[in-house]
Amino acid sequence: SPPPPGPGRRRGTPCPAAVATAAPADRGTRPERGSLFIGPGVKVYAGMVIGQNPKAEDIEVNVCKTKKLTNTRSSSADEALRLVPPKVMSLEQCLEFIDTDELLEITPKSLRIRKKILDSMLRKRASFKNKQ
Repeated sequence: SPPPPGPGRRRGTPCPAAVATAAPADRGTRPERGSLFIGPGVKVYAGMVIGQNPKAEDIEVNVCKTKKLTNTRSSSADEALRLVPPKVMSLEQCLEFIDTDELLEITPKSLRIRKKILDSMLRKRASFKNKQ
């Protein structure tokens, strides 16, 4: 199913806080977190849109955080790590998805959605000024 139209989109987007490489994450067991557009091993940067958040606001995420490897076991430790494949969008779907504060980067190897203002603090200040 195609993503909702851009300017009227009512869902937020997760953005990484810094330049990093995405680590494998348990994305399958928490569907309320939303869908991701990237897989493990993808290099990301601050302001890059890496998925769709079910809530209305944009959030900063740490995509390089890995699962702690300890000797301690819990009752849910036997559950297998279920990875959901990243949502791959075409050029048309990306253009429909982007919001007014986002841009689409087109390279020969990939399509990346990013915020116009990469720094999160400057983005918050700009949105605050626009509301006044």
